[in-house]
Amino acid sequence: MCGIVGAVAQRDVSEILVEGLRRLEYRGYDSAGLAINQNNQISRLRRLGKVKELSDALALEPLPGGTGIAHTRWATHGEPSEINAHPHVSGNDIAVVHNGIIENHQELKDILTSKGYSFESATDTEVIAHLVADEYKQTKDLLIAVQRAVKLLEGAYGTVVMHKDLPEQLIVARSGSPLVVGKGIGEMFVASDQLALLPVTRQFLYLEEGEVANVTRTSIDIYDSNDKPVDRNFEESNIEHDAGDKGPYRHYMLKEIYEQPDAIANTLEGRIKDGDINSNIFGEHAKNIFSELEAIQIVACGTSYHAAMVARYWCESIANVPCLVEIASEYRYRKSVVPKKALFITISQSGETADTLAALRVAKESGFMSSLSICNVPGSSLVRESDLSFMTRAGAEIGVASTKAFTTQLASLLMLVIAIAKQKGMSEDTSRKLVSALEAVPGEIKQSLEQDPIIQELAEDFSEKHHSLFLGRGEQYPIAMEGALKLKEISYIHAEAYAAGELKHGPLALIDHEMPIVVVAPKNELYEKLKSNMEEVRARGGQLYVFADSESKIKNESGIKVVPVISNHEVTAPIIYTLPLQLLSYHVAVIKGTDVDQPRNLAKSVTVE
Repeated sequence: MCGIVGAVAQRDVSEILVEGLRRLEYRGYDSAGLAINQNNQISRLRRLGKVKELSDALALEPLPGGTGIAHTRWATHGEPSEINAHPHVSGNDIAVVHNGIIENHQELKDILTSKGYSFESATDTEVIAHLVADEYKQTKDLLIAVQRAVKLLEGAYGTVVMHKDLPEQLIVARSGSPLVVGKGIGEMFVASDQLALLPVTRQFLYLEEGEVANVTRTSIDIYDSNDKPVDRNFEESNIEHDAGDKGPYRHYMLKEIYEQPDAIANTLEGRIKDGDINSNIFGEHAKNIFSELEAIQIVACGTSYHAAMVARYWCESIANVPCLVEIASEYRYRKSVVPKKALFITISQSGETADTLAALRVAKESGFMSSLSICNVPGSSLVRESDLSFMTRAGAEIGVASTKAFTTQLASLLMLVIAIAKQKGMSEDTSRKLVSALEAVPGEIKQSLEQDPIIQELAEDFSEKHHSLFLGRGEQYPIAMEGALKLKEISYIHAEAYAAGELKHGPLALIDHEMPIVVVAPKNELYEKLKSNMEEVRARGGQLYVFADSESKIKNESGIKVVPVISNHEVTAPIIYTLPLQLLSYHVAVIKGTDVDQPRNLAKSVTVE
């Protein structure tokens, strides 16, 4: 993985390919490359580092041609290097770009080596190039060669194949890793994400699991996993992408932190009317499903998993419905018992997270009553394969460390819980109070952002630290986990989160004056317990950084630094308390001089296991 762009046109496409890669830079990558069919010869250019390195090289060594493929790589097999960068070739006949992981690549490599093929890279992708070349020798038909080759692959792939003797043809294949085809006037484009193609087209169609397609300038022929023709129409997309403009902000992450009041307002817009939430916003049959369900299972990864953990508290305390939460990569590989009349919920910013998508497919075979996805990308695999779906409307999020995608997930999940609770008999008065609290969130977030100067000053204390501990209780424990994740993601400081009551069961051994302790401390029924946990830290010389509302009466004193947080309703407090933790991680990363928007080793959309 990480980004694929391809084109078949009558004009030179190299600049189109590079611009497409630029639009996918936010996903994270370590190298970039492209291959162009020039007069029935494949010309390839690859560079370690950013797309700019590739663009600069292209300016010195132009590659004209109407058919080409390009890729930004996030290393899986083989270190980041120019020789491991895509596209990969077989001889000078076949060029391939690929997202995903070929699990049986070593077995295939051994077979191909025995046939005389030599490998120059350490990647699994090069196997695809040689495998297609081997099949092409027998069939002399690129489509059939790819169809045969992919049947030998185990794992995940979104791949595009080009042959030097076929200057107006690309073959694309998808299993587990997304691919979209865009239609222009007398030209076609392919990409791993439609955002890459918005400058050249608004007409798209998505490949489904197991499909292979023959793409020319004027046509696309799609075949399913049994090589049977598939009929599918292009659809108009109205998605917007503002990746090129940070505005007055130094980084996309800071811009996106400050966009959260508007992002959540967009999430709520049109879905709340006269203080009420309409269950049909989750799908045509949602109301009946919510009435019948007796349990909920949520699976997600990373930041989305933290949103799911908050939702578990809401499901059980508001809707009185048992809720199980599990990491998708664990759920899909274990034998589990499906609760009676259970709704299976997946959460993913991209809708293409490999483990979450695989978990959904497992669930659909396991007897769940229905499935629902919470997602930010219409048309994504997760949305298309779920019975019900709900778009968070966060807008394009460029920073790899999720901010507004997370808080809009929380807002979406709270709406979902309220809608379910209504079908389970929650009173109208209680429902209206919860909806009113939700509607107040954008304004409260704006107030929370006013604490930025205080947090920026406090961040200086973390600049020379190597470890940090985050504490929370109840529904604030997942928020502490999210705060720790943000700090480690972009500042590279080792940070862990604990339920505060667990301090005495081990983590207290870590506490000393070099260990900053971040505490999320709203004034709720667990506050007095949390105060006792903070005293345990102070007694051992730990420095506390406490995010607390004014009613808590905590003051700055020796061993305690306080950041005031304004939150007027306990149920929405997890959303509000997220903001200052995001700001803390951002300012620490800036002080340390790390790459805030594209932290090392990370990718925005994880489409491999």
